Amino acid sequence: MNGNHVLRRVTIPSRCYSIEQPPSLEGFNTLCSQKASTKDYPLSSSVQSNIPIYTLPDFSHPYPSTISALQDEWHHILLSGPGVFITKGLFRDHELIEKVNTVYSSIIASETPSAKGDHFAGSGRNGRIWNSFSKHGILDPSSFLQYYSNPWIARICDAWLGPAYRVTAQVNVVKPGGAAQVSHRDYHLGFQTADATAHFPKATQAASQLLTLQGAVAHTDMPLDSGPTRFLPFSQLFAEGFMAYRLPHFNEYFLEHYVSLPLEQGDGVFFNPALFHAAGENRTEACERSANLLQISSAFGKPMEAVDSMPLIKKCWTGLAQMYRERGMSVEVEAFIAAVAEGYPFPTNLDRRPPAPGGMAPESEQDVLRRSLEMGMSVTEVVQELKRLREDSRA
Repeated sequence: MNGNHVLRRVTIPSRCYSIEQPPSLEGFNTLCSQKASTKDYPLSSSVQSNIPIYTLPDFSHPYPSTISALQDEWHHILLSGPGVFITKGLFRDHELIEKVNTVYSSIIASETPSAKGDHFAGSGRNGRIWNSFSKHGILDPSSFLQYYSNPWIARICDAWLGPAYRVTAQVNVVKPGGAAQVSHRDYHLGFQTADATAHFPKATQAASQLLTLQGAVAHTDMPLDSGPTRFLPFSQLFAEGFMAYRLPHFNEYFLEHYVSLPLEQGDGVFFNPALFHAAGENRTEACERSANLLQISSAFGKPMEAVDSMPLIKKCWTGLAQMYRERGMSVEVEAFIAAVAEGYPFPTNLDRRPPAPGGMAPESEQDVLRRSLEMGMSVTEVVQELKRLREDSRA
């Protein structure tokens, strides 16, 4: 340590947010009180409740400059504007949507009864298909090809993520009486606990929203009473949002200020995953609100080399277990676990590995190692646990 150490500690801000220092609701309100208009987004057909709406024509080779200008507006909305936009007529072929709905219904029927979990709703309360992308493609490749060859979806994904993105999808059917979600942010840090989120540096929290695009295709008409997604425009701009959304007074603010717009079958809605949002309550008597939820990931959310932790754990488990017996869950034990095992449980197979009860994510390899040390498992037992995790995670 040199003589400047104390000075540096005073002048250099903390790299992380503190869970003991609640974010400013006043600052949040200032951001969320902004207004958007068609002057800001001249290619939109309208702006309703701060949500720009785009009426998409048939995609028949429009001028590249027109596409680029649309992408510029969409990118600005997601990054610096309201954080959400609607695309009317994303799918104009309603026969295709109905065909896909038939495929989804058959998948749901084949998986019922099921104990699969959901991020918010209890098992069986809604219709849910994890990995609708793969299941759809395998069951009915013809409609799958038509559906995912939609060039507008490709242009929207590219506008936010650039090329080489990866599409995943999940279907959610909310039945009459289905309760509203609590407001939240999404993947990645929206799926962590508040304590876990506090360990990620501020820059990482800002970067998280740049790696994912959230979207949904309306597979049924969604009148307001059916509970289409509630949004809080501009809330993705709040730097401490991943720390704030769980706090009761921020949720109360959301409930007082959210906006929601009806959708028609074939419409799309796309939003920044850091936008505060929540599915609404289905107050209808007969409308089952159905959407294909798109989650598109950046090409850059991957490591440079593939590392297989299994042989490393097999070789080192005896020594790690001895270290744990001598020191407990020490910083050295934690450091080794962090170096050799996956700490993030995604991607996974959410049919076989649903979110843990009361949580948003299943167990990770690091969680398995900690649990195995605490239970005094042998190397054979811990390897079996990891093999089960990997097998259950496969598509």
